[in-house]
Amino acid sequence: MKILITDPVHEDGIERLKSAGFQVDLAYDITYDELVKRVKDYHGLVVRSRTKVDRAVIASAPNLLFIGRAGVGLDNIDLEAAKERNIIVLNSPEAPTISVAELVFGLLLSLARKIAFCDRLMKAGEWPKKRALGFELKGKTLGIIGLGRIGREVAKRAEAFEMKVLYYDVQRLPEEMEKSLKVQFVELTELLKSSDIVTVHVPLIPQTYHMIDDAKLSLMRKGSILINTSRGGVIDTKALLKHLKNGHLGGACLDVFEHEPPKEPWELELISLDNVVVTSHIGAMTLEAQRAASTILAEKIISTFKGKTL
Repeated sequence: MKILITDPVHEDGIERLKSAGFQVDLAYDITYDELVKRVKDYHGLVVRSRTKVDRAVIASAPNLLFIGRAGVGLDNIDLEAAKERNIIVLNSPEAPTISVAELVFGLLLSLARKIAFCDRLMKAGEWPKKRALGFELKGKTLGIIGLGRIGREVAKRAEAFEMKVLYYDVQRLPEEMEKSLKVQFVELTELLKSSDIVTVHVPLIPQTYHMIDDAKLSLMRKGSILINTSRGGVIDTKALLKHLKNGHLGGACLDVFEHEPPKEPWELELISLDNVVVTSHIGAMTLEAQRAASTILAEKIISTFKGKTL
């Protein structure tokens, strides 16, 4: 079985596939047009977020049996087109769980204690002590939207900061799990109204596109903080900019954007604000998460296809 990998993945996963008898070809700099021409020769395609596997790519791949996504999100893969062709879609959502949860608090602490703000000004020769009044996390209410793998790890870490944790999810957790995590279920409207800090952990699907829109942002407490490490499209960033500029929101921490890298005027203005801390979609950018994304996906491919005849 021939596999084409078009985005960089950790070498441990590649070696695992080779050891299991798969032919693996790497094409990390392949363009979209080149992919459309080349994919016809492969039984498997492994990507990350850069490569877009749309209907045209899938239509150009008569031999394709599976698409593997090293990581969490599947929004760059046309799942409907894959389903129509009975192409299996595999990913490794478990891999970046801890890394993203830790980044949430890295971003939050950077905003709360003005770490990024001071770092930037001090490197420019200033001494901004009097402008660096921040706040403690202890005693604050954290609202988690989406209590899946990452949301649960965020809740565990919030307990260490002595925060109260509310959560909303389309499926409520069993009562014993809520008690274990020390979280309280509330409806989304109540969470937005009651939280000092809101962090979003949902996939980008049609139902979640701009789920945090102008109306939802208006419900948030005055001076509250919004964190997004999921996907940029779940938040209406034009509306977010408005609520930050008019003083309704106290700040935002963003690792993801509607366009990556940000390019629209409102996005560039948003990331320039002093009360906004940004990173370049680095939630999974740790050595541990990168290795896990690759090896977990490799094991899923092997368990699904090893020994099967073509």
